[in-house]
Amino acid sequence: MTRFTCFKAYDIRGQLGTELNEDIAYRIGRAYAQFLDAKRVVIGGDMRLSTPGLKQSLANGLMDAGCDVIDLGMTGTEEVYFAAFHLDVDGGIEVTASHNPIDFNGMKLVRRGARPISGDTGLKDIQGLAEANAFPPVIRRGQLSRQSCLDGYIEHLLGYLKAEQLKPLKLVVNVGNGAAGHVIDALEQRFQAMGVQVEFIKVHHEPDGTFPNGIPNPILPENRAATAEAVKAHQADMGIAWDSDFDRCFLFDEHGEFIEGYYIVGLLAEAFLQKEPGTKIIHDPRLTWNTIDICQQFAGQAIQCKTGHAFIKERMRKEDAIYGGEMSAHHYFRDFAYCDSGMIPWLLVAELISTQGKTLSQLVGERMAAYPCSGEINYNVSDAKAVIQAVLDHYAGQKPKLDSTDGISLEFANWRMSLRSSNTESLLRLNVEARANPQVVADQVDHIEKIINTQSRSQ
Repeated sequence: MTRFTCFKAYDIRGQLGTELNEDIAYRIGRAYAQFLDAKRVVIGGDMRLSTPGLKQSLANGLMDAGCDVIDLGMTGTEEVYFAAFHLDVDGGIEVTASHNPIDFNGMKLVRRGARPISGDTGLKDIQGLAEANAFPPVIRRGQLSRQSCLDGYIEHLLGYLKAEQLKPLKLVVNVGNGAAGHVIDALEQRFQAMGVQVEFIKVHHEPDGTFPNGIPNPILPENRAATAEAVKAHQADMGIAWDSDFDRCFLFDEHGEFIEGYYIVGLLAEAFLQKEPGTKIIHDPRLTWNTIDICQQFAGQAIQCKTGHAFIKERMRKEDAIYGGEMSAHHYFRDFAYCDSGMIPWLLVAELISTQGKTLSQLVGERMAAYPCSGEINYNVSDAKAVIQAVLDHYAGQKPKLDSTDGISLEFANWRMSLRSSNTESLLRLNVEARANPQVVADQVDHIEKIINTQSRSQ
Protein backbone atom coordinates (compact mmCIF):
# COMPACT_ATOMS: atom_id res chain seq x y z
CA MET A 1 0.00 0.00 0.00
CA THR A 2 1.36 3.42 -1.01
CA ARG A 3 2.06 5.84 1.83
CA PHE A 4 0.93 9.43 1.26
CA THR A 5 3.61 11.75 2.62
CA CYS A 6 1.46 14.84 2.01
CA PHE A 7 -0.46 14.21 5.24
CA LYS A 8 1.07 16.39 7.98
CA ALA A 9 0.24 17.03 11.64
CA TYR A 10 -2.43 19.68 10.95
CA ASP A 11 -3.22 19.54 7.25
CA ILE A 12 -2.26 18.13 3.86
CA ARG A 13 0.71 19.63 2.06
CA GLY A 14 3.13 18.24 -0.51
CA GLN A 15 5.19 18.71 -3.62
CA LEU A 16 3.19 18.52 -6.82
CA GLY A 17 3.55 15.32 -8.79
CA THR A 18 5.54 13.32 -6.25
CA GLU A 19 3.53 13.93 -3.08
CA LEU A 20 0.25 15.41 -4.27
CA ASN A 21 -1.56 15.00 -7.59
CA GLU A 22 -5.11 14.83 -8.92
CA ASP A 23 -5.45 11.09 -8.25
CA ILE A 24 -4.49 11.61 -4.59
CA ALA A 25 -6.89 14.58 -4.40
CA TYR A 26 -9.70 12.34 -5.70
CA ARG A 27 -8.92 9.72 -3.07
CA ILE A 28 -8.85 12.37 -0.33
CA GLY A 29 -12.32 13.48 -1.40
CA ARG A 30 -13.69 9.96 -1.22
CA ALA A 31 -11.97 9.26 2.10
CA TYR A 32 -13.13 12.55 3.66
CA ALA A 33 -16.76 11.95 2.67
CA GLN A 34 -16.64 8.32 3.86
CA PHE A 35 -15.02 9.20 7.19
CA LEU A 36 -17.55 11.92 7.99
CA ASP A 37 -20.48 10.23 6.26
CA ALA A 38 -20.80 13.65 4.64
CA LYS A 39 -23.85 14.58 2.59
CA ARG A 40 -22.94 18.19 1.79
CA VAL A 41 -19.49 19.80 1.76
CA VAL A 42 -18.14 23.23 0.83
CA ILE A 43 -14.83 23.63 -1.01
CA GLY A 44 -12.63 26.56 -2.05
CA GLY A 45 -9.11 27.16 -3.25
CA ASP A 46 -6.31 29.68 -3.57
CA MET A 47 -4.87 31.17 -6.75
CA ARG A 48 -2.12 28.59 -7.43
CA LEU A 49 -2.10 27.30 -10.99
CA SER A 50 -2.51 23.72 -9.76
CA THR A 51 -5.49 24.51 -7.53
CA PRO A 52 -8.39 24.30 -10.05
CA GLY A 53 -7.38 20.79 -11.20
CA LEU A 54 -6.84 19.50 -7.67
CA LYS A 55 -10.10 21.06 -6.51
CA GLN A 56 -12.07 19.45 -9.35
CA SER A 57 -10.55 16.04 -8.58
CA LEU A 58 -11.35 16.54 -4.90
CA ALA A 59 -14.94 17.43 -5.86
CA ASN A 60 -15.17 14.32 -8.05
CA GLY A 61 -14.08 12.14 -5.13
CA LEU A 62 -16.60 13.77 -2.83
CA MET A 63 -19.41 13.39 -5.39
CA ASP A 64 -18.55 9.75 -6.15
CA ALA A 65 -19.01 9.14 -2.43
CA GLY A 66 -22.58 10.47 -2.76
CA CYS A 67 -21.77 13.91 -1.34
CA ASP A 68 -23.11 17.18 -2.76
CA VAL A 69 -20.39 19.81 -3.23
CA ILE A 70 -20.67 23.60 -3.01
CA ASP A 71 -17.73 25.30 -4.74
CA LEU A 72 -17.04 28.81 -3.41
CA GLY A 73 -14.51 29.54 -6.17
CA MET A 74 -11.24 31.29 -5.33
CA THR A 75 -11.18 31.83 -1.58
CA GLY A 76 -8.99 32.26 1.43
CA THR A 77 -9.01 29.53 4.03
CA GLU A 78 -11.17 31.55 6.39
CA GLU A 79 -13.90 31.89 3.76
CA VAL A 80 -14.21 28.09 3.81
CA TYR A 81 -14.20 28.20 7.63
CA PHE A 82 -16.98 30.80 7.52
CA ALA A 83 -19.07 28.75 5.08
CA ALA A 84 -18.56 25.64 7.24
CA PHE A 85 -20.31 27.30 10.19
CA HIS A 86 -22.57 29.67 8.24
CA LEU A 87 -24.13 27.09 5.89
CA ASP A 88 -25.82 23.78 6.69
CA VAL A 89 -22.90 21.61 5.59
CA ASP A 90 -20.99 18.69 7.06
CA GLY A 91 -17.60 20.32 6.56
CA GLY A 92 -15.27 22.20 4.29
CA ILE A 93 -11.96 21.86 2.45
CA GLU A 94 -9.66 24.63 1.23
CA VAL A 95 -7.14 23.70 -1.46
CA THR A 96 -4.03 25.73 -0.62
CA ALA A 97 -0.34 25.45 0.18
CA SER A 98 -0.41 28.79 2.02
CA HIS A 99 3.16 30.18 2.04
CA ASN A 100 4.89 27.07 0.64
CA PRO A 101 6.94 27.22 -2.60
CA ILE A 102 5.24 27.43 -5.97
CA ASP A 103 5.61 23.69 -6.72
CA PHE A 104 3.57 22.73 -3.63
CA ASN A 105 -0.12 22.54 -2.87
CA GLY A 106 -2.27 21.10 -0.12
CA MET A 107 -5.59 21.10 1.74
CA LYS A 108 -7.00 22.32 5.04
CA LEU A 109 -9.93 20.26 6.34
CA VAL A 110 -12.70 21.06 8.80
CA ARG A 111 -15.91 19.33 9.80
CA ARG A 112 -19.33 20.80 10.58
CA GLY A 113 -19.10 24.05 12.54
CA ALA A 114 -15.56 24.59 11.19
CA ARG A 115 -14.08 22.25 13.79
CA PRO A 116 -10.53 21.35 12.73
CA ILE A 117 -9.56 17.93 11.44
CA SER A 118 -5.95 17.24 12.37
CA GLY A 119 -3.80 14.21 13.16
CA ASP A 120 -5.57 13.47 16.44
CA THR A 121 -9.09 14.20 15.23
CA GLY A 122 -9.50 12.27 12.00
CA LEU A 123 -6.75 13.22 9.56
CA LYS A 124 -4.91 9.93 10.10
CA ASP A 125 -8.15 8.01 9.52
CA ILE A 126 -8.73 9.89 6.26
CA GLN A 127 -5.13 9.16 5.28
CA GLY A 128 -5.62 5.44 5.92
CA LEU A 129 -8.78 5.32 3.81
CA ALA A 130 -7.14 7.27 0.97
CA GLU A 131 -4.06 5.04 0.98
CA ALA A 132 -6.10 1.80 1.05
CA ASN A 133 -8.18 2.98 -1.95
CA ALA A 134 -10.79 0.30 -1.21
CA PHE A 135 -13.84 2.46 -1.80
CA PRO A 136 -17.29 0.97 -2.45
CA PRO A 137 -18.85 1.26 -5.93
CA VAL A 138 -20.44 4.58 -6.86
CA ILE A 139 -24.16 4.23 -6.14
CA ARG A 140 -25.46 7.81 -6.14
CA ARG A 141 -23.26 10.59 -7.41
CA GLY A 142 -23.53 13.91 -5.62
CA GLN A 143 -24.15 17.20 -7.37
CA LEU A 144 -21.81 20.17 -7.83
CA SER A 145 -23.08 23.71 -7.37
CA ARG A 146 -21.38 27.07 -7.20
CA GLN A 147 -22.22 29.63 -4.56
CA SER A 148 -20.71 32.76 -3.06
CA CYS A 149 -20.73 33.46 0.67
CA LEU A 150 -18.86 36.74 0.25
CA ASP A 151 -21.71 39.04 1.33
CA GLY A 152 -22.36 37.10 4.52
CA TYR A 153 -18.65 36.86 5.27
CA ILE A 154 -18.13 40.64 4.82
CA GLU A 155 -21.14 41.31 7.06
CA HIS A 156 -19.60 39.04 9.70
CA LEU A 157 -16.23 40.82 9.52
CA LEU A 158 -17.85 44.21 9.99
CA GLY A 159 -19.56 42.91 13.13
CA TYR A 160 -16.25 43.07 15.02
CA LEU A 161 -16.01 46.85 14.97
CA LYS A 162 -18.08 50.00 14.85
CA ALA A 163 -17.16 51.12 11.36
CA GLU A 164 -18.65 54.56 11.92
CA GLN A 165 -15.90 55.18 14.50
CA LEU A 166 -13.15 54.77 11.93
CA LYS A 167 -11.42 58.07 11.29
CA PRO A 168 -10.05 58.83 7.80
CA LEU A 169 -7.30 56.25 7.27
CA LYS A 170 -4.85 55.47 4.51
CA LEU A 171 -3.92 51.79 4.48
CA VAL A 172 -1.38 49.97 2.33
CA VAL A 173 -2.66 46.46 1.53
CA ASN A 174 -0.36 43.88 -0.03
CA VAL A 175 -1.99 40.56 -0.87
CA GLY A 176 1.22 39.36 -2.57
CA ASN A 177 -0.67 38.25 -5.70
CA GLY A 178 -2.62 35.99 -3.35
CA ALA A 179 -6.33 35.38 -2.82
CA ALA A 180 -7.23 38.30 -0.53
CA GLY A 181 -7.79 40.98 -3.17
CA HIS A 182 -11.50 40.34 -3.68
CA VAL A 183 -12.14 40.65 0.08
CA ILE A 184 -10.35 44.01 0.24
CA ASP A 185 -12.36 45.20 -2.77
CA ALA A 186 -15.63 44.12 -1.11
CA LEU A 187 -14.72 45.87 2.16
CA GLU A 188 -13.76 48.98 0.20
CA GLN A 189 -17.19 49.04 -1.45
CA ARG A 190 -18.94 48.63 1.91
CA PHE A 191 -16.89 51.41 3.50
CA GLN A 192 -17.70 53.73 0.59
CA ALA A 193 -21.42 52.93 0.86
CA MET A 194 -21.29 53.69 4.61
CA GLY A 195 -19.38 56.92 4.09
CA VAL A 196 -16.34 55.57 5.95
CA GLN A 197 -13.19 57.26 4.68
CA VAL A 198 -10.68 54.42 4.42
CA GLU A 199 -8.35 54.66 1.43
CA PHE A 200 -6.62 51.47 0.28
CA ILE A 201 -3.24 51.65 -1.44
CA LYS A 202 -3.16 48.31 -3.26
CA VAL A 203 0.17 46.52 -3.81
CA HIS A 204 0.50 43.28 -5.84
CA HIS A 205 -3.27 43.19 -5.68
CA GLU A 206 -4.32 40.90 -8.51
CA PRO A 207 -4.24 37.12 -7.92
CA ASP A 208 -1.47 35.49 -9.91
CA GLY A 209 -0.50 31.86 -9.43
CA THR A 210 2.93 32.44 -10.98
CA PHE A 211 3.75 34.67 -7.96
CA PRO A 212 5.74 37.28 -9.94
CA ASN A 213 6.70 39.01 -6.69
CA GLY A 214 7.72 35.88 -4.81
CA ILE A 215 5.74 33.52 -2.61
CA PRO A 216 3.49 35.53 -0.27
CA ASN A 217 5.14 34.95 3.11
CA PRO A 218 5.64 38.29 4.90
CA ILE A 219 7.18 36.62 7.95
CA LEU A 220 10.40 36.43 5.87
CA PRO A 221 12.27 39.78 6.10
CA GLU A 222 13.11 39.73 2.38
CA ASN A 223 9.37 39.80 1.56
CA ARG A 224 8.55 42.95 3.52
CA ALA A 225 10.16 45.70 1.44
CA ALA A 226 7.26 46.33 -0.96
CA THR A 227 4.81 46.94 1.88
CA ALA A 228 7.24 49.03 3.95
CA GLU A 229 8.23 51.21 1.00
CA ALA A 230 4.59 51.80 -0.01
CA VAL A 231 3.72 52.89 3.55
CA LYS A 232 6.52 55.46 3.51
CA ALA A 233 5.86 56.63 -0.05
CA HIS A 234 2.15 57.21 0.59
CA GLN A 235 2.52 58.34 4.22
CA ALA A 236 0.00 55.68 5.18
CA ASP A 237 -1.34 55.02 8.67
CA MET A 238 -0.60 51.30 8.51
CA GLY A 239 0.59 48.58 6.17
CA ILE A 240 -0.99 45.12 6.01
CA ALA A 241 0.41 42.08 4.20
CA TRP A 242 -1.00 38.57 3.92
CA ASP A 243 0.13 35.10 2.93
CA SER A 244 -1.52 33.53 -0.11
CA ASP A 245 -4.61 32.10 1.65
CA PHE A 246 -4.70 35.09 4.05
CA ASP A 247 -5.18 33.16 7.28
CA ARG A 248 -2.32 35.28 8.66
CA CYS A 249 -1.84 39.03 8.44
CA PHE A 250 1.27 41.05 9.19
CA LEU A 251 1.24 44.70 10.22
CA PHE A 252 3.59 47.62 9.56
CA ASP A 253 3.40 50.90 11.47
CA GLU A 254 3.17 54.36 9.90
CA HIS A 255 6.98 54.45 9.49
CA GLY A 256 6.95 51.21 7.50
CA GLU A 257 8.42 49.26 10.43
CA PHE A 258 7.38 45.60 10.67
CA ILE A 259 5.69 44.75 13.98
CA GLU A 260 6.41 41.38 15.57
CA GLY A 261 3.25 39.29 15.85
CA TYR A 262 3.83 38.98 19.61
CA TYR A 263 2.88 42.62 20.17
CA ILE A 264 -0.20 42.31 17.98
CA VAL A 265 -1.40 39.49 20.26
CA GLY A 266 -1.18 41.90 23.20
CA LEU A 267 -2.89 44.66 21.23
CA LEU A 268 -5.83 42.44 20.26
CA ALA A 269 -6.08 41.04 23.79
CA GLU A 270 -6.41 44.62 25.01
CA ALA A 271 -9.04 45.39 22.35
CA PHE A 272 -11.23 42.49 23.46
CA LEU A 273 -10.69 43.03 27.19
CA GLN A 274 -11.76 46.66 26.87
CA LYS A 275 -15.05 45.41 25.41
CA GLU A 276 -15.43 42.39 27.72
CA PRO A 277 -13.35 42.78 30.90
CA GLY A 278 -12.50 39.58 32.74
CA THR A 279 -12.72 37.30 29.72
CA LYS A 280 -10.15 34.63 28.82
CA ILE A 281 -7.26 35.05 26.36
CA ILE A 282 -5.28 32.09 24.99
CA HIS A 283 -1.62 32.55 24.05
CA ASP A 284 1.24 30.30 22.97
CA PRO A 285 4.33 29.64 25.17
CA ARG A 286 6.99 31.22 22.98
CA LEU A 287 6.70 34.82 24.19
CA THR A 288 4.34 35.52 27.07
CA TRP A 289 5.21 38.34 29.46
CA ASN A 290 3.61 41.18 27.49
CA THR A 291 0.36 39.26 26.97
CA ILE A 292 0.16 38.24 30.63
CA ASP A 293 0.82 41.83 31.75
CA ILE A 294 -1.91 43.22 29.51
CA CYS A 295 -4.40 40.62 30.74
CA GLN A 296 -3.60 41.56 34.34
CA GLN A 297 -4.05 45.26 33.58
CA PHE A 298 -7.49 44.69 32.08
CA ALA A 299 -8.69 42.02 34.52
CA GLY A 300 -8.45 39.27 31.90
CA GLN A 301 -7.30 35.69 32.29
CA ALA A 302 -4.18 34.73 30.31
CA ILE A 303 -4.12 30.99 29.56
CA GLN A 304 -1.09 29.33 27.98
CA CYS A 305 -1.54 26.65 25.34
CA LYS A 306 0.71 24.54 23.15
CA THR A 307 1.60 26.11 19.78
CA GLY A 308 -0.50 25.01 16.80
CA HIS A 309 -3.96 25.82 15.50
CA ALA A 310 -5.56 22.52 16.54
CA PHE A 311 -4.36 22.95 20.14
CA ILE A 312 -5.34 26.63 20.33
CA LYS A 313 -8.82 26.04 18.93
CA GLU A 314 -9.46 23.10 21.24
CA ARG A 315 -8.35 25.07 24.30
CA MET A 316 -10.41 28.10 23.29
CA ARG A 317 -13.54 25.95 23.06
CA LYS A 318 -12.79 24.37 26.43
CA GLU A 319 -12.28 27.75 28.11
CA ASP A 320 -14.82 29.68 26.00
CA ALA A 321 -12.02 32.20 25.38
CA ILE A 322 -12.91 35.27 23.35
CA TYR A 323 -9.55 35.45 21.57
CA GLY A 324 -6.40 33.41 21.05
CA GLY A 325 -3.16 34.60 19.50
CA GLU A 326 0.11 33.13 18.33
CA MET A 327 3.20 35.22 17.67
CA SER A 328 3.35 33.59 14.20
CA ALA A 329 0.47 35.93 13.20
CA HIS A 330 -2.33 33.40 13.63
CA HIS A 331 -5.24 35.02 15.48
CA TYR A 332 -8.34 33.09 16.59
CA PHE A 333 -11.77 34.43 17.49
CA ARG A 334 -14.59 32.89 19.50
CA ASP A 335 -17.29 34.44 17.32
CA PHE A 336 -15.52 33.11 14.20
CA ALA A 337 -16.14 29.53 15.37
CA TYR A 338 -12.78 29.70 17.22
CA CYS A 339 -11.04 29.80 13.83
CA ASP A 340 -8.14 31.94 12.67
CA SER A 341 -8.68 34.98 10.49
CA GLY A 342 -6.30 37.30 8.67
CA MET A 343 -8.96 39.99 8.19
CA ILE A 344 -10.39 40.52 11.68
CA PRO A 345 -7.03 41.56 13.27
CA TRP A 346 -6.30 44.57 11.06
CA LEU A 347 -9.91 45.77 11.28
CA LEU A 348 -9.65 45.78 15.08
CA VAL A 349 -6.31 47.59 14.96
CA ALA A 350 -7.76 50.21 12.58
CA GLU A 351 -10.54 50.75 15.12
CA LEU A 352 -7.99 51.11 17.95
CA ILE A 353 -5.99 53.68 15.97
CA SER A 354 -9.20 55.64 15.41
CA THR A 355 -10.71 55.47 18.90
CA GLN A 356 -7.51 55.95 20.91
CA GLY A 357 -6.15 58.74 18.74
CA LYS A 358 -2.72 57.11 18.61
CA THR A 359 -0.55 55.95 15.77
CA LEU A 360 0.22 52.25 15.50
CA SER A 361 3.82 52.85 16.57
CA GLN A 362 2.51 54.59 19.70
CA LEU A 363 0.08 51.74 20.43
CA VAL A 364 2.83 49.12 20.41
CA GLY A 365 5.88 51.24 21.26
CA GLU A 366 5.47 51.19 25.02
CA ARG A 367 4.90 47.43 25.00
CA MET A 368 7.96 46.82 22.83
CA ALA A 369 10.07 48.89 25.21
CA ALA A 370 8.67 47.11 28.26
CA TYR A 371 9.18 43.62 26.83
CA PRO A 372 11.81 43.62 24.06
CA CYS A 373 12.15 40.32 22.22
CA SER A 374 14.38 38.58 19.72
CA GLY A 375 11.69 37.50 17.32
CA GLU A 376 11.79 33.86 16.30
CA ILE A 377 15.23 32.58 15.27
CA ASN A 378 15.47 29.24 13.44
CA TYR A 379 18.33 26.75 13.51
CA ASN A 380 18.90 23.66 11.37
CA VAL A 381 20.05 20.91 13.74
CA SER A 382 20.28 17.16 13.25
CA ASP A 383 19.24 16.24 16.81
CA ALA A 384 16.87 18.78 18.34
CA LYS A 385 16.36 16.77 21.55
CA ALA A 386 20.10 16.68 22.25
CA VAL A 387 20.41 20.45 21.71
CA ILE A 388 17.46 21.17 24.01
CA GLN A 389 19.00 18.92 26.68
CA ALA A 390 22.36 20.72 26.35
CA VAL A 391 20.62 24.06 26.95
CA LEU A 392 18.78 22.61 29.96
CA ASP A 393 22.02 21.26 31.40
CA HIS A 394 23.80 24.59 30.91
CA TYR A 395 21.20 26.58 32.87
CA ALA A 396 20.36 23.93 35.50
CA GLY A 397 22.61 25.52 38.12
CA GLN A 398 20.70 28.82 37.89
CA LYS A 399 17.49 26.98 38.74
CA PRO A 400 15.18 28.79 36.31
CA LYS A 401 11.43 28.19 36.27
CA LEU A 402 10.90 25.40 33.72
CA ASP A 403 7.80 24.93 31.60
CA SER A 404 7.49 22.03 29.14
CA THR A 405 4.14 22.89 27.53
CA ASP A 406 5.84 23.05 24.13
CA GLY A 407 9.55 22.33 23.97
CA ILE A 408 11.10 24.14 26.93
CA SER A 409 10.61 27.59 28.42
CA LEU A 410 13.11 28.82 30.99
CA GLU A 411 12.20 31.85 33.07
CA PHE A 412 14.73 33.94 34.99
CA ALA A 413 14.30 37.16 36.96
CA ASN A 414 14.81 39.56 34.06
CA TRP A 415 14.60 37.38 30.94
CA ARG A 416 13.03 34.21 29.61
CA MET A 417 13.52 31.92 26.63
CA SER A 418 11.58 29.34 24.63
CA LEU A 419 13.22 26.59 22.59
CA ARG A 420 11.08 24.15 20.62
CA SER A 421 11.12 21.92 17.58
CA SER A 422 8.92 23.02 14.70
CA ASN A 423 5.71 21.05 14.20
CA THR A 424 5.97 21.35 10.42
CA GLU A 425 9.70 21.68 9.55
CA SER A 426 13.03 20.20 10.72
CA LEU A 427 13.97 23.33 12.61
CA LEU A 428 14.71 24.37 16.17
CA ARG A 429 13.04 27.67 17.07
CA LEU A 430 14.37 30.11 19.69
CA ASN A 431 12.59 33.08 21.26
CA VAL A 432 14.06 35.33 23.95
CA GLU A 433 12.44 38.23 25.78
CA ALA A 434 13.49 40.51 28.64
CA ARG A 435 12.14 43.17 30.94
CA ALA A 436 12.86 46.63 29.50
CA ASN A 437 16.42 45.78 28.42
CA PRO A 438 17.06 44.88 24.76
CA GLN A 439 20.76 44.35 25.49
CA VAL A 440 19.86 41.40 27.73
CA VAL A 441 17.98 39.87 24.79
CA ALA A 442 20.98 40.29 22.47
CA ASP A 443 23.43 38.90 25.04
CA GLN A 444 21.32 35.84 25.82
CA VAL A 445 20.65 35.04 22.16
CA ASP A 446 24.40 35.13 21.55
CA HIS A 447 25.00 32.89 24.56
CA ILE A 448 22.35 30.32 23.58
CA GLU A 449 23.55 30.27 19.96
CA LYS A 450 27.01 29.25 21.16
CA ILE A 451 25.49 26.33 23.08
CA ILE A 452 23.45 25.28 20.03
CA ASN A 453 26.45 25.52 17.70
CA THR A 454 28.74 23.62 20.09
CA GLN A 455 26.20 20.83 20.50
CA SER A 456 25.48 20.69 16.77
CA ARG A 457 29.18 20.28 15.93
CA SER A 458 29.40 17.32 18.28
CA GLN A 459 26.45 15.50 16.66
